[in-house]
Amino acid sequence: MNIPPKETLALIDAVLNGTSAALLLSAVLLVRQRKYVAHACCILGALLTSTLFLVTYITSMVMYDERSSGLPPSPLRTGYYILLLTHVLLAIGMLPLIAMALLRAYRRQWDRHRRIARPAFAIWLYVSITGVVIYWMLYHLFPSLNA
Repeated sequence: MNIPPKETLALIDAVLNGTSAALLLSAVLLVRQRKYVAHACCILGALLTSTLFLVTYITSMVMYDERSSGLPPSPLRTGYYILLLTHVLLAIGMLPLIAMALLRAYRRQWDRHRRIARPAFAIWLYVSITGVVIYWMLYHLFPSLNA
């Protein structure tokens, strides 16, 4: 089996994160329009793209070395590490929130679902968007600064 180069997997991850963010935003617009079936489809799509992201990310970590910024100490590097830290911590923390929101929707506990879905959405959207930003920084911004 041929594993794509790390840069290709990173691009796939960024596309999956961006797709997840777009689906999450669509889901919010749809629920506000009371289009609940379409809302559920978008949420399930976001769940699928986020799961595929996790699979490709783990594959990348197993197959290739860790990628660092390659920047000397600077405010930009510090900002990158703060962004990365919040991204990783919130990505871990959002998993039980998403699971609870899905379970409450499945059980049709709508009031309880809304209470957990709002923070889960905000965190999930942040993680998806920052995933794209981190990709851009590692594979586009930093290489151009180091050149």
